[in-house]
Amino acid sequence: MSRAEDESPGTEEEPSVTAVESVADDEPYTFEDLSVVMGTYNEEEAIETVLTDIEEVTDGKAEVVCVDGSSDRTPEIAREHGATVIEQEPQGYGVAVREAILTPDRPIVVTTDCDDTYPMEQLPEFLDLINEGYDVVSGDRLYHGAEAMPAFNRLGNHLFALGASVLMGTRVHDTTTGMRAYRRELVEEIEWTENTGLSAELLIRPVMRGYDVREHPINYAERKGETKLDPIEGGAAIAKSIVKVALEERFR
Repeated sequence: MSRAEDESPGTEEEPSVTAVESVADDEPYTFEDLSVVMGTYNEEEAIETVLTDIEEVTDGKAEVVCVDGSSDRTPEIAREHGATVIEQEPQGYGVAVREAILTPDRPIVVTTDCDDTYPMEQLPEFLDLINEGYDVVSGDRLYHGAEAMPAFNRLGNHLFALGASVLMGTRVHDTTTGMRAYRRELVEEIEWTENTGLSAELLIRPVMRGYDVREHPINYAERKGETKLDPIEGGAAIAKSIVKVALEERFR
């Protein structure tokens, strides 16, 4: 488990970086090997911006998969931009994202949200780190402060990371980020069980099973549209998932 180092002054001391052998001798992955996936629910205000950013950054080579339960124009806009849309009755974040990550057959899967909070311009950095040998590259929103995030949510995310770190015995910094890159074989080998807490599970299980995981600082923007997650109810569900998943992995 490692976290990217930052040379800027005043940052906290970083844990040592796990050594990962380079895969330079193999053919490196390109955007043609990449699927960007997301669960979408009534995000017509932001979805076009997100898809346009992906198109521009990857030269239109990345596959995009949306698992959608919307009642607005979100799926129509997604299809207009060439995305594969899988319609699904609304059953929660984890159900949609689990379907999204397991649907593509390209070797690299990147999760993101469809509210324009995540920086698609950093996709090349994520792909570079996968090519260096990491199994998971996890976007760390909190590294640079995440000022666009509501203060209550920001505090909650710090507490989630602290609690997960204690339970795992390994320091992690952002358990609930929605932007991560995974190798295909990893997402197929692990059975994913959580719904609201899936984002935490997608980090905890790989770390505790010894996969090479890198937390990488990302910029985080103010969301477009209204949030669908109640901070109290959702936070309680995430906390419960962190405890459940970490204990399952410790005693498996």
